[in-house]
Amino acid sequence: MSIAASSGTSPASKTHTRTPPGNRPLRAGVVGVGRMGRHHARVYAQLEQTQLVGVVDHNPERAEAIAEQYGCKAMFSVQQLIEAGVDVVSIATPTSFHLPTAEALLSAGVACLVEKPLAGDATEALRIKETAERNGAVLMVGHIERFNPILRALKKEQENGQPIFPRFMEVHRVSPMTFRSVDTSVVMDMMIHDLDVIIMLMGGREPDEVHASGVPVITEHEDICNARLVWRREDGVCVANVTASRLALKTERVTRITGENAYVKIDYAAKAGTIIRRLANEAQMIEVRNQLRQGADLSNMNWHELVNIEELQVDEGEPIVLEIKSFIQAVQSGTQPEIDATAGLANVRTAERIIEAARKERLGGSGRKTV
Repeated sequence: MSIAASSGTSPASKTHTRTPPGNRPLRAGVVGVGRMGRHHARVYAQLEQTQLVGVVDHNPERAEAIAEQYGCKAMFSVQQLIEAGVDVVSIATPTSFHLPTAEALLSAGVACLVEKPLAGDATEALRIKETAERNGAVLMVGHIERFNPILRALKKEQENGQPIFPRFMEVHRVSPMTFRSVDTSVVMDMMIHDLDVIIMLMGGREPDEVHASGVPVITEHEDICNARLVWRREDGVCVANVTASRLALKTERVTRITGENAYVKIDYAAKAGTIIRRLANEAQMIEVRNQLRQGADLSNMNWHELVNIEELQVDEGEPIVLEIKSFIQAVQSGTQPEIDATAGLANVRTAERIIEAARKERLGGSGRKTV
């Protein structure tokens, strides 16, 4: 039985009464225990705050294997999870199943952590968001890059020092073809990780302008895409140039952020980052500029004396563990999740705009291919 066929909301799921968690561990489940979902199952089984009670997968053998490994039950429908009294569920199915699965669980009041993207399009993402709000259920979106040690180190650096006001961002996320998620554009598959981070850095605001070029090579969707995003704010313009490819010869996940007061380089794969801040006082900077205007030879000056270069200090926390702990904390405290439905919807909506712009560019803006 497919997950989609078994995820419909029934009267029983709407009226099922779950025991309030109180001080007991939250009863957890996972829908979809493939490449990502099996890690969710592992973490729920290991955390003291949770008890893994069941997993659902369209492949019964895989569900049985994961259930045996982590000491829970293999189930065959979302309804079975609801009837088992789950409090929290991770949804790690293919994106096309997110809507029916999330609607069934959220309608039953079950808190959901939905793997990125929230949905395949903005209409479905909005439906999931509204279902959560209507039923008062916690909904978090699994944009795991927010929990990458290097990004957390940057966040801590900003909290302890001067905030960074981006003016230009350059992002590259490329990797060899894995033949996973080939039913969608590289924008929804890979670039959306960076869209989440960029929009977060812009205070949750979606771009005012979107320009894009993309090419389908192996699949029917964009396998390579470049987007230029523009924010026009009262304090100035910010531009983000984002490239994603699943046809590269090697993996690279690098973000460079240039601001008026700092420059940051983040290498997600290497878990390394550098931040450069202006150190010179204004009088010293004015003197240097005056000398340059007068044609002075400053080739022997060490420009490093005008800035402060630091390596970001990262920890060894595992992103998936930190993500699920954040989700659990939101459920237990009743607070807003770190990546809520509003953020998830903004990411999907921006990804849709990029795909639309890329296809319009490719078709010459008139619906016909150009030569």
